Amino acid sequence: MTNIPLEFINELEQYGSNVFDGLVEALLLSPSISVRCNKYKAVSRPAGRLPVDWCENGFYLENREQFTFDPAMHQGLYYVQDASSMILSRIVWQLTRDANAPLVYLDACAAPGGKTTAAIDALPQGSLVVANEYNSSRATVLRENVIKWGYPATIVTKGDTSRISRLKNCFDIVAADVPCSGEGMFRKDADAVEQWSRKLVAECVARQREIVDNVWSALKPGGFFIYSTCTFNRDENEEMVHYIHRQYGAKSVDMNFPVGWNIASGINTIHHCYRFLPNRVKGEGLFVAVLQKPEDGDGQPMKMKKTKTPPPTKITAQVMNVVTQWINNADEFDFFLVDDKVKAFPKVHAVSRQAINSCLDVIHEGITIATLKGKDLIPEQSLVLSTAFCDEAFPFCNVDYATAIAYLRREAVTVDDAPRGYVVLKYNNIPLGPVKNLGNRANNLYPQEWRILSSHTPVTPPAVLL
Repeated sequence: MTNIPLEFINELEQYGSNVFDGLVEALLLSPSISVRCNKYKAVSRPAGRLPVDWCENGFYLENREQFTFDPAMHQGLYYVQDASSMILSRIVWQLTRDANAPLVYLDACAAPGGKTTAAIDALPQGSLVVANEYNSSRATVLRENVIKWGYPATIVTKGDTSRISRLKNCFDIVAADVPCSGEGMFRKDADAVEQWSRKLVAECVARQREIVDNVWSALKPGGFFIYSTCTFNRDENEEMVHYIHRQYGAKSVDMNFPVGWNIASGINTIHHCYRFLPNRVKGEGLFVAVLQKPEDGDGQPMKMKKTKTPPPTKITAQVMNVVTQWINNADEFDFFLVDDKVKAFPKVHAVSRQAINSCLDVIHEGITIATLKGKDLIPEQSLVLSTAFCDEAFPFCNVDYATAIAYLRREAVTVDDAPRGYVVLKYNNIPLGPVKNLGNRANNLYPQEWRILSSHTPVTPPAVLL
């Protein structure tokens, strides 16, 4: 127990709640390992796997697999996520199960993308999901994970949440898994233990209030705010919920989680707060609360302002005739050119897309279908991994495990018995990515920044979905 800060232990004891009994001992044990399947790619929990109670697509693994060397992860078939965090999918489903139309959802602190992809699977089909991240390098990872998940109605943005405040009354649901002191990560991250201090807690509280204040106006009247942290202290949790209630008149929402899930209630609070504690559940530390914005606020959406950003370039009829054959239900999409990239975006969310582009720094939107290079259209990874990808758009070649890993390293590969030109590689009959077959070899079109850097190849593939 000596590696757990004594001041942290003393603070928990001062709360006087028996829910923390055994917590310090639990923090010294190895964390559980869990993954969540991609519903939109028709992946379900394998038979015999221990399910996560609150997530129908989540399950536990007995041992940590070498996920980096599993093509299925790179195909976006599953996401490695702590079981406690999977509660987000249950919350979103409960809040939206009676909705009869697509909604607009914001994940304000989204990297690396676990909670964003969980929301995608739980929202009404066709809903727009906007994922924002402040840190540039983490935003790059977020973009990659969102693209791999393959859901077309997504926008990834980069920047401070202060810019989100301009999007007045734009979102039906706003989620903020705010930066925190990380006490819930003590057994997964040694740095979290080393960095912890009461000063850090105070700094996090200030940053959390700033984020809440920034994003609150972007929430529609009557909309829901999902606040979460991965820490245990009350300052960043219950006290922050009290602040939102006092400052904005927010109503606490009861999620009515089953008692059998063993989720702890909030500590010394009248509001509905939920604590996932590793001494009580098979998962890491998590705090979450849902609050509803009053209905009597200003319900007018933001007024569009003219910007200096030029409108997207229209693409030629010749290009349109090609790319509309590459995705299913092409009539449901707007097609446009940004620099040399041909993109498609769901028409139903065109107005929201315009508003978001006018306020935020967009680094991904919809489907990036192809790169236009002279008269050549080079298919993009975003297209091939999209759930809207037309499986008959290109010839395909099923590859073995060694070839799949070579492709993911962006090494040269050969595709036997395939025509010259663009070919889609498949692994286990599921799209892996595009190549340009030259006959004796194929140009690897896998994104350079996504490539596997390790030269190691396991003897047998990881068995995550088996």
